[in-house]
Amino acid sequence: MELKAYKMDGLGNDFVIIDRRKDHVNLSKEEIIKIGNRNNIGFDQIIFIEKETKGAFPITIYNPDGIEVGACGNGSRCIAFLISKENNQNLIKLSAEKKILQAEILSEKIVKINMGFPEFEDWNKIPLKSRELNPKILELDFLKKEYGKGFCVNVGNPHIVFFVEDCSKIDIKNIGPKIENHNYFPERVNVTFAQVVDNKNIKVNVWERGAGQTKACGTAACATVVAGYQKELTNNNCNIHFEEGKLNIDFNRSDGQIYMTGPVSDIKEIKLKI
Repeated sequence: MELKAYKMDGLGNDFVIIDRRKDHVNLSKEEIIKIGNRNNIGFDQIIFIEKETKGAFPITIYNPDGIEVGACGNGSRCIAFLISKENNQNLIKLSAEKKILQAEILSEKIVKINMGFPEFEDWNKIPLKSRELNPKILELDFLKKEYGKGFCVNVGNPHIVFFVEDCSKIDIKNIGPKIENHNYFPERVNVTFAQVVDNKNIKVNVWERGAGQTKACGTAACATVVAGYQKELTNNNCNIHFEEGKLNIDFNRSDGQIYMTGPVSDIKEIKLKI
């Protein structure tokens, strides 16, 4: 079977997009893993667009390991841009896990999206293994002392952020999966090592749950600004710098929600052989 799909990325964070609004296509976990293999098509996430419901387009997101996830900031911005090209509208609503994401096309290929409220007070909403674990100062005993204590936050999916002097020196391919699969995290966790350049700019090195090291990650950017602001290391509005560019993250002090702004790629139509 040959299946029409789209390929897009946000700062190198790449996605396969399948439109299920006309033909409802179901892929097995094994088929998703096959498509996600970098020797085949490859992606950081595969995203399905569903029929519009109550003014919003539901999306379903899977990692390359075939496991469904609750949020993808860059992917959501790409979906919003794709839909805006269809209906010539600048405001697009998406829904993911019953959460409404309002996106706005600000200019050609620059998309802003409301990622909602972060959770970092309640251990159970991260989630962590037990109430004895403090999300704001979580220590993992196997890590080097200079990594400090991690700040845990859920921004649609679970993250832990460590602030270090030089994030480029972190051996993320070695240490990332160890943190991701630590028993403190019943749903596993996304891992970010962040380097504060100044109070408005942060560099990051990211290990995504179920995807590995990625060139960019929107929810990691959101989590990093929340963590930096709560730890009084940065402003609430920061640029997060990745290998191929930056995202602006506004942890809005007026309404407590997170707003992400950044570029998306051109839309490329592809064929998947299933």
